[in-house]
Amino acid sequence: MNTAPQRDAVLRQRAVQLEAAFLSEMLKHAGFGAARDSFGGGIGEEQFASFLRDEQAGNMARAGGVGLAETIFHALQKGERDA
Repeated sequence: MNTAPQRDAVLRQRAVQLEAAFLSEMLKHAGFGAARDSFGGGIGEEQFASFLRDEQAGNMARAGGVGLAETIFHALQKGERDA
């Protein structure tokens, strides 16, 4: 059985991952990593841009992001207590 601090660490990690996924989608819709009009890398650049975007979003979320992970974490904790 996991202890409360271990469960909280797992919940926090999941919350940060969810915020990173959200931030990645936001960056995508903001045009981050979009192919340039000239001297672009073609189809390869478009395919690998998502990796860069996901990594940037992960770094942003681990650095505090926009605060979404903290809200998700508290909701997950409450769900654990209520279950």
